[in-house]
Amino acid sequence: MAADQYPEFLLQLPNGGPIARGQLLADPGARGSQRFVVAAGSAARAEEVPSYARRKPHSYRVRRKLIEEGALRESSRWSGWLECSRDIECSSPSAAAEILMGCSTNGGGMWRTAEGQALSAYLGPQSASPRRAWLVRGSNVTGLDLVQRMWLPQGQVTLAASRLRQGLETGISKEQLRTLVQEDYEATATYSQKQDLVEELHAFLSRMKPGDTVCTISGGRLYVGEISGEVEQVESEDHRANLRRPVTWQDEGYAYDGLPEELQQKLSIQHDVVELTTVQAVIDGLGLTNEELADEAEAIERDPSVEIPAIAARRELELPEPTDELAAELLVHDTDWLREVRDLLWDDRQLVLYGPPGTGKTYLALKLAEFLGGGPEQVKLVQFHPSYAYEDFFEGFRPQEDPETREVAFRLTAGPLRELADLASREGNRHLPHFLIIDEINRANLAKVFGELYFLLEYRNKSVRLTYSGDDFALPPNLFVIGTMNTADRSIALVDAAMRRRFAFVELSPRTEPTSGLLRRWLESQKKSSEPAELLDALNARIDDPDFRIGPSYLMKKGVYRDGGLDRTWRTKILPLLEEHHYGEGIDIEKRYGLAALRRSIPQPPETEQV
Repeated sequence: MAADQYPEFLLQLPNGGPIARGQLLADPGARGSQRFVVAAGSAARAEEVPSYARRKPHSYRVRRKLIEEGALRESSRWSGWLECSRDIECSSPSAAAEILMGCSTNGGGMWRTAEGQALSAYLGPQSASPRRAWLVRGSNVTGLDLVQRMWLPQGQVTLAASRLRQGLETGISKEQLRTLVQEDYEATATYSQKQDLVEELHAFLSRMKPGDTVCTISGGRLYVGEISGEVEQVESEDHRANLRRPVTWQDEGYAYDGLPEELQQKLSIQHDVVELTTVQAVIDGLGLTNEELADEAEAIERDPSVEIPAIAARRELELPEPTDELAAELLVHDTDWLREVRDLLWDDRQLVLYGPPGTGKTYLALKLAEFLGGGPEQVKLVQFHPSYAYEDFFEGFRPQEDPETREVAFRLTAGPLRELADLASREGNRHLPHFLIIDEINRANLAKVFGELYFLLEYRNKSVRLTYSGDDFALPPNLFVIGTMNTADRSIALVDAAMRRRFAFVELSPRTEPTSGLLRRWLESQKKSSEPAELLDALNARIDDPDFRIGPSYLMKKGVYRDGGLDRTWRTKILPLLEEHHYGEGIDIEKRYGLAALRRSIPQPPETEQV
């Protein structure tokens, strides 16, 4: 399309301000994008947002120079605005919009025709696609740090493509690339390397576009820039940079250790080109306060009902403080104990409640998770058993029937952890706590069930390549795990060191609170006799092994308090546990632990004298 075939474009300045006018040119800008002319007499904002110089250093310097030269000067027509005293030719529509607005903005969406059509529609379908973010690695390209030597000083980002033939076209398909890579790298790369190379080349050549964000890491710092032009293929002398794109880099980098955790997770993916679009808003907010982000939004007059993405992305994850009302509902002796459990979860994000049977571990885990997560929708429960495996827990191939053909085939299926992780990482959910409850966590072969996820439990800011899907996966920061462990089933001493290092352990035992007084508090709340609590205390006093003491939940059921219910529960649920514990020891269980024997050991209240 020739320059005279483009319509005039208009830019509405914020807060009911005047209109700026401009024309798209056919010739390329200094960095590959089409140039743009702002017409003389166009208005511009007099103010600049505080973040402008850091976010758009090149546009900022051009604007300051135009003001010094008088090309942008105080307007005599519009009070409080600037005005262009002459036509101003800019390197791109975005640069023109940024100079007029005094802030970071997207010219493709801001400039519109009189009929309201965005300028991006005239730049091809790729330019109209949503803005993306990318990581491109360049700190170790066959031993050289190209970031410091070339990318930052020369305003570029490159890929080696050392053996790829010349003459590639922008927008080349993945299938075409696959054929070329197979031919050009046939003897120099493995099958896996070729697969990765196709993905990286396709992203660099066909998916990246001007206006996209690009990041790279060098010397422990993250550098952020904006792609400002189309790809160029050259034959570099050392074959380290045959594919190049122009980039406007921000002047300063950001310390890697201070980056948000979900951004570190993405940056840990070990590929030369990684899409970061899911954390675009996090990148956009780097180095800026909420006030500065709000100033930027106000400068381009955003819809006030829409939350600013960069501010929404940094909404802090919170676990609410347990209340006295929660402690009363759970019959916990002290709210401070619940606060300690909450703090352990906040610090470690994994916790195990362990103790003998009947101590209320699963009930407490569910109730606590629902309170901290804001409801049952954010809670999922799974129970481990000896045959449980990674494929059941996370993902694996399982037989599934096609509803149309009725044919059965093995398909990759997500398990409960993958499902919950996907839910927790959805946009809009990332500030909400999500809980996975693993009941009987010590009954499975944990190394077999967790696989490579063991690493992620300890290193939450890292990603790993998954065994089946091949995806790069990280545990969302807002995903918490609570396990329950029955110490009578398998001693806690058998849990390996790897498990101990990754989980905090909280004991629920009849010998300590909150379990020791739980039955008495429950009986009092139900206005029942305290005898069952006294019998349970007497029973546990006769059991030497603390892992086999009996928890109070056996006696906190309605059936216990019907006629003959206590005797029935004792005979059918409690004594069989003790028979198993003392199997082969020749102990008379009824004589030692039966109700009659225990009642005789409990001091009876003195009878009141009848008058």
